[in-house]
Amino acid sequence: MKILMDAGPWLPVPPPGYGGLENVVATLTTELRARGHSVVLASVGESTLPVDGLVSAFPTGQFGQLGGPYPTVVGTAHAHEQVVLATLAEHAQAGEPFDLVHTHVEVVGPALLATLGDAGPPALATLHWDAQRNAAFWATFDGAGRVFFAGVSDSQVARAPERLREQVIGVVPLAVPTDDDRPPVPREERADSVLMLARLCEFKGVDTALRACQEAGVPLVLAGPVGGLPDRNALAAALAVPGHPARSHPDVAWFLEHVDPHLDGVQARWIGSVGGAAKADLLRCSRAVLFPIRWEEPGGTAVCEALAAGTPVVAMARGCLPTLVDDGRTGFLTTDEAGFAAALRRLDEIDPAACAADARRRFAPAVMAAGYERLYEQVLRRAVRRRVTVPAPRTRSTGPDVAAR
Repeated sequence: MKILMDAGPWLPVPPPGYGGLENVVATLTTELRARGHSVVLASVGESTLPVDGLVSAFPTGQFGQLGGPYPTVVGTAHAHEQVVLATLAEHAQAGEPFDLVHTHVEVVGPALLATLGDAGPPALATLHWDAQRNAAFWATFDGAGRVFFAGVSDSQVARAPERLREQVIGVVPLAVPTDDDRPPVPREERADSVLMLARLCEFKGVDTALRACQEAGVPLVLAGPVGGLPDRNALAAALAVPGHPARSHPDVAWFLEHVDPHLDGVQARWIGSVGGAAKADLLRCSRAVLFPIRWEEPGGTAVCEALAAGTPVVAMARGCLPTLVDDGRTGFLTTDEAGFAAALRRLDEIDPAACAADARRRFAPAVMAAGYERLYEQVLRRAVRRRVTVPAPRTRSTGPDVAAR
């Protein structure tokens, strides 16, 4: 199958640090190509993932724009999608059309693909977000039998507007690379600290993690960007520039008020975004990874990464988290801050080997790829059936000049 995989213009694939969606795209694309599919990636020019073609509107990731003025953000998304549409047209004109588009771009991706109708390939759009965020759009969107949707968890789909739920053809949980030949680090060889690997913002509950760790006497390491800025130096440099978007970014303002004053470099420290081997080592050697979320988490890529590393998870029981964490076996689920602090005192009850085994069984790349292959086949069958059953438009006789136009 020939697939156009649209990751969007925000971060390269794979991302150098933060980037759950882009990590999922990298994992899925690699596995699909290993299974014999041809995949052209629509991302940014600095993407390094081995693929059968790369198309982009921007040389570098535009993640720093997110949270900025609406005209800038939506304009960037549309500029990227124009390249996607042009790529579809070029391949079709060359007699080598795509069988399917798999888009991961929120709202703009499915909206523009739907306008192609039968002139474009059928499409599957993965929902990586809480569908309530653009509820007015989803409540009226019609994929016209050509654009279908996949959820990343049952809880995510259950919260979606009815019109969107009608167009969801399945749920495929997220996956991450798993290292079957590398056993987890034993508990006694790990650091004393726990880890929070996420964007540092209010709905991720960073302040809850700080207070719970202080209560339990456990050191906390924060790894992730603030307002699109990767580390302390980048944040300071941005704030020193008059008019820089960081000065008005809500995540930056919240971090400076609620998180930064509590960072002492010992019991609580921010190390910035991490990726590659450094991220893998951090995950493997931490006592636990924390998810004190304040929102209905739809997918939980970082949860899967933690468990794949054999590292217990402590999380609020919201969104998809209860389906990812086996309470008492691969981590702990709680409903409040006091319960979070109590769970941090019980980390030695969790066996790292049980975490890794559960991740290999449930979150391996082959599991996700097989799930998407089944949905791809559904999309193609439904799109063909629609083409057969929809009557052709009426035509009227025209003269040669009119017909030529």
